[in-house]
Amino acid sequence: MAAPGFTHGAFVFLLCINSVANYPSGKVTQSCHGMIPEHGHRPQADPVHHITVSQVTFRPGDQVEVTLSGPPFKGFLLEARNAEDLSGVPVGSFTLIDSQVSQLLTCEDIQGSAVSHTSSSKKTEIKVYWNAPSSAPNHIQFLVTVVEKYKIYWVKIPSQIISQPDALPFTTLKATVSPLSTPTPVSRLTKPFSASDCGNKKFCIRSPLSCDPEKEQACVFLSFTKHDHSVMVEMSGPGEGYLSFAFSHDRWMGKDDAYLCINEGQTVHVQPAHFSGRSHPVMDSRDPLEAVAWRLVDGVMQCSFRRNITLPGVKNRFDLNTSYYIFLADGSANDGQIYKHSQQPLITYEKHNVTDYPKNIGGSRSSLLLKVHGALMLVAWMTTVSLGVLIARFFRSVWSKAFFLGEAAWFQVHRLLMLTTSVLTCIAFIMPFIYRGGWSWHAGYHPYLGCIVTTLAVLQPLLAAFRPPLHDPRRQIFNWTHWSVGTAARIIAGK
Repeated sequence: MAAPGFTHGAFVFLLCINSVANYPSGKVTQSCHGMIPEHGHRPQADPVHHITVSQVTFRPGDQVEVTLSGPPFKGFLLEARNAEDLSGVPVGSFTLIDSQVSQLLTCEDIQGSAVSHTSSSKKTEIKVYWNAPSSAPNHIQFLVTVVEKYKIYWVKIPSQIISQPDALPFTTLKATVSPLSTPTPVSRLTKPFSASDCGNKKFCIRSPLSCDPEKEQACVFLSFTKHDHSVMVEMSGPGEGYLSFAFSHDRWMGKDDAYLCINEGQTVHVQPAHFSGRSHPVMDSRDPLEAVAWRLVDGVMQCSFRRNITLPGVKNRFDLNTSYYIFLADGSANDGQIYKHSQQPLITYEKHNVTDYPKNIGGSRSSLLLKVHGALMLVAWMTTVSLGVLIARFFRSVWSKAFFLGEAAWFQVHRLLMLTTSVLTCIAFIMPFIYRGGWSWHAGYHPYLGCIVTTLAVLQPLLAAFRPPLHDPRRQIFNWTHWSVGTAARIIAGK
């Protein structure tokens, strides 16, 4: 609509994790129950942070001071639980001591039942008050999850147990953290992937098309090889950050089955994920992945894994007997944390079944409709409108005695160029709506500026149709209005 440089903005395959714990703002209510950050990494085993309490006994209505302390950390989530049912809902509510570094959350529909960070700034101590409810259980234990950095965190660090004065001694101990599943074995690859079997034994996607992953460092390569009831996946490309691909039911982000290979310095982390909307990916369990392997050599990152074609009962993993659009993207990463890619991902032109016949395909990083949209807007607002302004400004006196179809020649040329601008703008305006199937709610201000520009582009010739005669007193008002509308349209179109 406006500047063609933003035409991809509404249709980005967003792979963006913000800051610590995915949520630098501390709004982590979706993690209230399990208290586990959605990072995809395994929590640390031995906590280095501590929770202390101001008293070991309490009565309903008491305020107990709770202190979290230890080495510098960025994020945390603190809750009080029934010590005899640590997997239950939070108990009681909290009162903040310093609202600059901590905030209250509503967990399990209980207002103020948890406390979290307000920013990713480093801190070494947090103090809050816990308010004991009238229906408090006999024994309470505080649990806290602490995030030092994206891939280093501790889950459900316990405090000592506090009890009501008349309660029987607490004897039943329960684990505060569920046993962790056995890590997926990871091995090292010994040689680059080969594209020689693409189209014969492998289903391949490459960017640029027909690039060679064995020889070209910039080649982004993805292949699928079917073996009985499973698929072997190979992915390689520039190794500075991360590589990712996703299966999607459509050409837009949301409810997709994604897989990431993330450069973590000396290792590569292979991680399945999914999208719940146009937001950061939610990391999932690596249990469905087998034969995970990786390699980092000469600036090229490789990763491979095998997964079953069907995974009954496993959430967010698609049935690979079905056809999907395939997204292929790469971007920057730091310390296991990934950021939005700098260019739009490659998306296949149509849906494909990677377990069907081997193929060798490519894709596009921009829809043809969006390319035409950008081209039309470029021609309209960088060429025809500029020529129209130059004709009106400098050729009025040069062609003062030249006439065409009863009007001054300069005016006819000016009018033709400006009408062309309006027509091109209207055509370009429609194309993103056709591509998106409606309004794009996540494209920032670009669609709104486009609507304003299109409105002004239509309004301008309508105003010109009611232009007063040359010596009419209203002509001066028309001239300034005509200039103002045109200038405003050109400024906004350049944004």
